[in-house]
Amino acid sequence: MTTATFSFATLAPALPEIVLLVLASLLLVVDAFRREPGGKGSYLMALATLAATALVLAFQVNDASSVTFHGMYVDDLLGRVLKLATIVAVAATLVLSRSYLELRGLLTGEYACLALFGTLGMMVMISAHHFLALYLGLELMALSQYAMVALQRDSARATEAAMKYFVLGALASGLLLYGMSMIYGATGSLDLTRVAYAIEHGESRSILGIFGLVFVVAGVAFKLGAAPFHMWIPDVYHGAATATTLYIGAAPKLAALAFMLRLLANGLQGMTTDWQQMLVALAVTSLLVGNVIAIAQANLKRMLAYSTISHMGFLAMGVLAGDDNGYAAALFYAIAYTLMTLGSFGMILLLSRAGFEAEDLADFKGLNQRSRWYAFVMLALMFSLAGIPPTIGFFAKLAVLQAALAAGYTWLVVVAVLLSVVGAFYYLRIVRLMYMEAPDVDDAIEARPEARWVLSATGILTVALGILPAPLMDLCVRAITASM
Repeated sequence: MTTATFSFATLAPALPEIVLLVLASLLLVVDAFRREPGGKGSYLMALATLAATALVLAFQVNDASSVTFHGMYVDDLLGRVLKLATIVAVAATLVLSRSYLELRGLLTGEYACLALFGTLGMMVMISAHHFLALYLGLELMALSQYAMVALQRDSARATEAAMKYFVLGALASGLLLYGMSMIYGATGSLDLTRVAYAIEHGESRSILGIFGLVFVVAGVAFKLGAAPFHMWIPDVYHGAATATTLYIGAAPKLAALAFMLRLLANGLQGMTTDWQQMLVALAVTSLLVGNVIAIAQANLKRMLAYSTISHMGFLAMGVLAGDDNGYAAALFYAIAYTLMTLGSFGMILLLSRAGFEAEDLADFKGLNQRSRWYAFVMLALMFSLAGIPPTIGFFAKLAVLQAALAAGYTWLVVVAVLLSVVGAFYYLRIVRLMYMEAPDVDDAIEARPEARWVLSATGILTVALGILPAPLMDLCVRAITASM
C-alpha cells in the first residue's frame, strides 16, 4: 500500500495551479465580505491572480519534464506553453470585456471567480496524464462556463443558451465517461501510460477498446465544437453575453487541443489508424457545415460560431496526421486561432455600448470612415481567418495542409482548400461593408486605453506572426518533440 506524500518536490510541478486556486478562493472570500461586491476590485484581483500564476509558470519554463501525483499529472514544455497562452488569453479577455461588463452590471465577483476557476480547469486539462484528471479538469472548466452564460439573469436568450449548453454538455460528458469506462474495461487502467502499454503489447480487448474510443472521440468533438457535434455552438455564441462568448471561444480551444493530444497521441497511440478515420470524418463534416452555413448568417456572432466549426476541422486535420509535424501544426493553429478570436470578438465589444450590441454585420458598415486603424485591425483579422497572406492564419492553414499532405491525405487537402475558398466569401463580406458602405452612425468609438492596446496588439501580431512565423513555429515544434 502506497501513502501519498505532499513534499515540495511532489507539489512543485502543480505550483501554478495551486497559486491560481488559492488566489481565486481568496477573491471569492474577499468579495463576499466587501460592502460593495464586484466591480473594479474584483477585476483587478482577477488580473493580479493571472499575473501571479504566469510569473510562477515562467520560473518553471526551463525545468525538466516531470510526472507527479502517482502519474496523474505531467509537467512538460507542451503544458507550459499552452498554460501560458491560456493565461494570456484569459487576461486579454478580461481587459477587452471590462467596459462591456460594467455597462451591463456583469462585472461582479462571481464573474471573475468563474473565469478564474474555468482557467484552473483548463490548466488541469492541459497537464492531465490520467483519464480521471482529464475529466475533472474538463468538468471544472465546463461548469464554470455554464454558470457564466447563465449569469445574465435578465436575458431570456442567455438563459435559453445556458440550458442548451448544460443539457448538451451533460450528454457529452456522459458519452466521455462511458467511453472511458470501456477503455478501462479493455486495458485495465486509466493511466495514459499504462493504457498505451496495454494497447501496444496486445494486452487489451480490441473490440471493447474501439467502442470506447468512439465514445471518447465523440465527447472530445463536442468540447471542440466539431461537426456533427456542433449543435450548441451557434446558440451559445449568439445567446451569451459577448464577453462570455469571447471567454468560451478563445482559451478553451487550447485546453481542448491538449485534451486531444494527451488522449489520442499519448494514451491511444496504438489505435492511431482507428481514430484517424474518425478525425477525417469530423474534419470534412466541420469544414463543410461551418463554411456553407456561415454564408447565410446576418448576425456576426453566429457567423463566427460557424467559422469556429470550420476552424476546428483544420485543427482536427493537424492531429489526424499522426506525427510530430502534424501535432506541431495543430498547436500553432490553436494559438493562431485564439489570437484571431480575441481580436474578432474584441471588435464586437469595442463597438458595443449601453443598450446596443454590435453583433450584426450591418453594424460594421463604414467602419473605415469612423476609425481607419480599427478598420485595418478588423481587415487583418478577417484576412487571417480566411487564410489570406501575409497573416498568421495563412501560415497556420498552410502548416496543417502540409502535414496532412505528408501523411497521405491528398484528397482531404483538396477538399479543405476548396471549402476555404467558400469560407473566404463571408469574411471578405465584412471587409466590403467596412470600406465600401456608408456608416449608419457617426458616434465616436470609445474604449479604455488598455482595451485599445490589447485589441491593437491582436491586429499587429496577426500580421507580424504571418510575416515572421518561424519563432512561434519553432517553439511549437520543440514543445511537441519534448513532450510526445
